[in-house]
Amino acid sequence: MNGNYKKSLTAAFLTAAMFLSLIFLTPRVGAAYDDTRPYNWYVIRKKDHTQPPADPNMAFIEKLGGIYVDKAHGDSADSSDRVLYLTFDAGYENGNVARILDTLKEKNVHGAFFILGNMIERFPELVLRMRDEGHLVCNHTFTHNDMSAVTSEEEFAAELCRLSDAYRELTGDEMPKFYRPPEGRFCERNLRFAQSMGYRTVFWSFAYADWDNNNQPSREYALSKITDNLHNGAVILLHPTSKTNADILGELIDTCIKDGYRFGTLDEICGG
Repeated sequence: MNGNYKKSLTAAFLTAAMFLSLIFLTPRVGAAYDDTRPYNWYVIRKKDHTQPPADPNMAFIEKLGGIYVDKAHGDSADSSDRVLYLTFDAGYENGNVARILDTLKEKNVHGAFFILGNMIERFPELVLRMRDEGHLVCNHTFTHNDMSAVTSEEEFAAELCRLSDAYRELTGDEMPKFYRPPEGRFCERNLRFAQSMGYRTVFWSFAYADWDNNNQPSREYALSKITDNLHNGAVILLHPTSKTNADILGELIDTCIKDGYRFGTLDEICGG
């Protein structure tokens, strides 16, 4: 093999290698964005009673109609109108959900209850009571499965419709179009599906570890944790099965009102 042929062959190999590297190593312009990537909702608490920011990677939430705080009552808003929103994730009754409803009725405060199918099937009287006493009864899915794993619009819609259909059968009313993903786990495609169904996806700007019935926080700890993290426009997530929450709710409401807050409802954030 002569030298010129070797040089030509080497050049051909180099050219082919460069071509292949361009194909396999260079990012493709316009490559599809993965809207099924799962997220776990969270916000970083702030110590100065200002609204906590959302992770920039989750900016698509608000673009797709999601809610986690009332920005109209944000840090630069007129401080003469200070508003909080009570929301509850209710999957079952252990005596404390009724106590929570008793306190809300006594204090004339309304909230939003995100319920599961189990509430309609086993505790219909409580669901009717929520509705009759002026609370929003909203969609937390029928089964509390991980919705971020659902990539089919039909499967997603079936899970929400199963609950809203059961609610309609029980009450004769349409379920308000607010949806909260179980455990705050979601993907961008989920929010798009929810929006196409007319739902607003509702997260929260404050929550704390109140869900473990075998490890309930003390009354003092819970009151301090909640009040230390209040901010104008806060969407507060509480679990109504928590004995601590049932114990402190009346005092919490009184403290918030004394501090100049009022309690709004989610439809206020959406302009009614």
